[in-house]
Amino acid sequence: MTAAAAERPTRVSAAAVARAAGVSPATVSYIMNGRGGVSAETRRHVLGIANELGYRASGRKQTPDPQLTRVVGLIVPNIVNPMYTGWAQNIITATAAEGFDVFVATTQDDADSLSQIATTLAARNVDGVIIAAALRRDARSLQTLRQRRIPYVYLSRRSEQVPGDFVGIDDDAAAAQLMAHVLGHGRTEIATVIGPRFSTASLAREIAFVRTAAQAGVTISGSRKVSTRLNAQGGIAAAQRLLRSPDRPEAIVCGSDEIAIGVMEYALSLGLRIPDDLIVVGSDGLPHSRSRLIGMTTIVQPVQQMATKAFELLLDQITSKRTSFVHEICEHQLHIGTSCGCPAQPVAAP
Repeated sequence: MTAAAAERPTRVSAAAVARAAGVSPATVSYIMNGRGGVSAETRRHVLGIANELGYRASGRKQTPDPQLTRVVGLIVPNIVNPMYTGWAQNIITATAAEGFDVFVATTQDDADSLSQIATTLAARNVDGVIIAAALRRDARSLQTLRQRRIPYVYLSRRSEQVPGDFVGIDDDAAAAQLMAHVLGHGRTEIATVIGPRFSTASLAREIAFVRTAAQAGVTISGSRKVSTRLNAQGGIAAAQRLLRSPDRPEAIVCGSDEIAIGVMEYALSLGLRIPDDLIVVGSDGLPHSRSRLIGMTTIVQPVQQMATKAFELLLDQITSKRTSFVHEICEHQLHIGTSCGCPAQPVAAP
């Protein structure tokens, strides 16, 4: 685990809240620590000023922090892809254990939707946000949260323009490992299909796919590098483009399991045999993808570990002062199925 050198915005002090509210620092302390002796009108006034200034009390308290709403936001691209629902369920479980609720929102990978959701979450004064739908070159939504001093954590993908805590896998290493395995089967006519390139995770996987192939003497041309939606329908659309061409690829390496499933579905509709006629591999390691029914070779992301760590980092920001950002890289695994041409693995005895 490494800490980036980027610095956070300066936190607002209790003394600054007291000056702005026209009360003593002791009054602010009483209110923020849930103690009595302050009128309801003064309490409402001070809490309103504190929220406007973005003040956040530091340190875990034995009594509930009156400034916390105990609600965190979770922003995902969609809830069709099981990868996102898996993260959501594990985050909901982790937050519930700490007495927090989760406000889940989807962007459909639209920049305007992401910006509007960030504004909505800020208006609701959530205690923090986990973002699994960050756009690579977008700064609007993140600046909204930073201006309100609302902590956030990137999950899987991040913004290149706005630093923050991050939890993910080493996408470059994972993609290189997956492509190297496919190359080991002797296929040279290879295409890649990834999610939107404005996702840092998708783009990193595509770059590593192409680089690893090139290092083995295999060129993946521009027409065989496809970006599509992060769901099975996106995979079907990509497969239609690739498999209808006269120079059909022998292998399609995908940056998502759901995309790979769409590719496989369309290939089967054409009467192609997988893996005899076409190798198809994915990334994510969803349980149904790894089942013997589908038998996909794929990169497995530790969904529960990533979700739990994302909330741990967010909670740390909410409850304590930290002047640096943390990047947590979780370990991935290569799952060998039959979709790449490898023989079926024996089933372990119960």
